[in-house]
Amino acid sequence: MIEIKFLDKENRAVAYDKEIIIGECNFVRGKNTWNIVHTEVNKLYKGQKIAKGLVECVIDNAKKQNKILIADCSYAKNMLEKIK
Repeated sequence: MIEIKFLDKENRAVAYDKEIIIGECNFVRGKNTWNIVHTEVNKLYKGQKIAKGLVECVIDNAKKQNKILIADCSYAKNMLEKIK
C-alpha cells in the first residue's frame, strides 16, 4: 500500500511503498507563500494518482498553515488552477 507523508522540515511530501521512496513533491517557502517546484513519481508507479496525492498533501498542509500556494511545477500548476 502506498503511503504519503508530509515532511514539513524538508519542504516536501513523499510517497512510500513500504520503506522505498517512490515519489515526491518539493516546495520552496516564501514569507507567506509555498511554491511547488517539482513533482515526480517513479515510472513503475505511474497511473496510480500518486502525483495527485502528493500535491494534495502539500495543498492541505499549506491551508493548515495559512500559506498561499503557487507552482512552477506544471503538474501542480494545473491542479491549482482547477481548484481556484
